[in-house]
Amino acid sequence: MDLKTVRTVRDGPVRVAVDAMGGDHAPLEVVAGTLAWARAHPTDQVLLVGIPERIQAVAGGPMPANVEIVPASQVVEMDESPALALKAKKDSSIMVAMDLLKQGRADALVTAGHSGAGMAAAVLKLGRLPGVDRPALAIQMITETGPFVLLDIGANMDSSGHNLYQFAHMGSLYAERVLGVKKPRVALLSIGEEKGKGDHAIQQATQLLDEDGSLNFVGNVEGRDLVKHIADVAVCDAVVGNVTMKFFEGLARFIFDLWTKEFRRFPLGWLGYLFMIPAVRRIQMLFDYERLGASPLLGVKGMVLITHGSAKRRMMEFAVEAGATAARARIPELIAEAFRGQPRRPAQ
Repeated sequence: MDLKTVRTVRDGPVRVAVDAMGGDHAPLEVVAGTLAWARAHPTDQVLLVGIPERIQAVAGGPMPANVEIVPASQVVEMDESPALALKAKKDSSIMVAMDLLKQGRADALVTAGHSGAGMAAAVLKLGRLPGVDRPALAIQMITETGPFVLLDIGANMDSSGHNLYQFAHMGSLYAERVLGVKKPRVALLSIGEEKGKGDHAIQQATQLLDEDGSLNFVGNVEGRDLVKHIADVAVCDAVVGNVTMKFFEGLARFIFDLWTKEFRRFPLGWLGYLFMIPAVRRIQMLFDYERLGASPLLGVKGMVLITHGSAKRRMMEFAVEAGATAARARIPELIAEAFRGQPRRPAQ
């Protein structure tokens, strides 16, 4: 989430629940990043959810006054089946954190744990917003002229055309009501610009969006055109979205590595690099995906954000900041308000 673009509608302190046990580097990196954010934001409250002894062991000292540990005795591991794990582990950190959100003790929830488990727990505990069949994970991707919203990037592995149609509505509402984009251009990410291209789900979604007419639907967009910012919202299933997002991240690192090697090839290459440092740093800042923090799960009755399973302390600090900002933006309420009264087709 690009925090500079989010329009907040609520002032005052917020409470962010953090799944301390979720992620490849939990609890050490999750706790370290969360505590760093809490110390920098003493008026907000953080609820660290997990096994107390393990959290205390990695905290490195006393907790800040605005941090509370909420006990949870179980952990959903990254390689577990979400459905089976949530059924067997009622006291897992993600389930306890989701309860805090449901009970109103937290305004947002941040997790680096299993994205499938996070989505399943959100649907189970919080429920979907009226008119939403499946929630979707959204992320802002960078272009030279500003970010665009890409969804779904991980919540649904088998989306139908009707699901994509709903994602288009949620993405458009998110771009318009939260990011302030007037009349967002919505496109389906496909293998060609022609309407006949793509699988059955894309073709079905195209028909639904054409018939709907309420969105600024501009048709299909190819992967190579995403960086041209010809759409403000790009819609796809989770497999395509996740691969696209991670390819962007990997490509950025690859390009910067090549650039560094080229400067080192020549004896006076370092001199040229000195002149380029300001420009390089500006571009690195633009492609610093860790600063985006976490992705909002759109379509559930609560503010849930899911970040990379590989997140370390720096990214977790940005993720908690994204959670606090999202809570102040009241994203679920805005989407629910915009969906209210809109006709919805039955699931197909």
